[in-house]
Amino acid sequence: MRILVVNSGSSSLKLRVLDGDDVAASADLPAIDPADAEAGAKLEEEIAALGPVDAVGHRIVHGGVRFAAPIEIDDAVVQELASLSELAPLHQPRCLAAVDAARRALPDQPHVAAFDTAFHATIPDAAATYALPAEWRARWPIRRYGFHGLSHAWATRRAGELLGRPGDRLRLVTCHLGAGASLAAVAGGRSVDTTMGFTPLEGLVMATRSGSVDPGLVLWLQQQGGLHVDAVADGLERRAGLAGLAGSADMREVLAGAARGAPDATLARDVYVHRLRASIAAMAAALRGVDAVVFTGGVGEHAPEIRRRAVDGLDFLGLQVDEARNSATATDDLIDRRISVDGPTAILVIESREDLEIARQVGSFLG
Repeated sequence: MRILVVNSGSSSLKLRVLDGDDVAASADLPAIDPADAEAGAKLEEEIAALGPVDAVGHRIVHGGVRFAAPIEIDDAVVQELASLSELAPLHQPRCLAAVDAARRALPDQPHVAAFDTAFHATIPDAAATYALPAEWRARWPIRRYGFHGLSHAWATRRAGELLGRPGDRLRLVTCHLGAGASLAAVAGGRSVDTTMGFTPLEGLVMATRSGSVDPGLVLWLQQQGGLHVDAVADGLERRAGLAGLAGSADMREVLAGAARGAPDATLARDVYVHRLRASIAAMAAALRGVDAVVFTGGVGEHAPEIRRRAVDGLDFLGLQVDEARNSATATDDLIDRRISVDGPTAILVIESREDLEIARQVGSFLG
């Protein structure tokens, strides 16, 4: 079965045609602005140029309460997913714009949604529940959903292969570090905790997102600072994170600036690592121990300095980087690898293959 995977993120759109585990064709584009009709038309042209496919799999960021497994996309499903856009304003509209263009380009093939939130549907109530008034929780579907589930699922599967151990016997902290960033605590192949919550804004410092902040600060900015709710939302989603601290959302530029001694870049790096290190320890606590920490995503795969700094001081968890392994340049034969010293607790780098995870889910759904 040839499956076209449409992986739409907050800033990029990746098209991959998978024939089994092999990439038969691909294209990388900017994420679609839902208001840009020309971008939609260009996506249709790109899809047509990739050749015939049997099915299409779409990465959908937010599935809400209802969508915890793959589902075939029709107009009713699109409408329901659009209603969740306010929970993931940077992602969901772009995902759905890509869905619309792909359905126009390939109207006769089945289109299947695979959800970033689905992997975290297994987290227990203690980890999923906010301590909010009962009437709020009864009125609205307020809970911690978690995101990047497709990436965490693939990292979990691949870690078991690299370690030669069954997934149901592993305790993993998987670290998806890209423009968006989140961690997952995975026990026996199932997510039991994660850093993102009701929206993708909670948790780690990210490229343009603040991560967790005191909710009292948000109230203060509106009540005392005089900012409109839209200005607060824009600031937290699009002008915070690395961009807000260092003036750049690109970790490569931040690290280069820190290496030159630039104060803003150094602060941005240190704030990012401080939150990341603390969250790795928190995920390990949720697991009551850890067998491996996995780094994936653009930053996780390509920033050895961030990996080294993130586990510095976590030797009480058995985590110790091997400097030579960590700094080795990745090659085709050295992408998925161990970067820790030999011992019972491993640190792994695994290439993010959301495309393979989506294709597996689509193939399973379609039988």
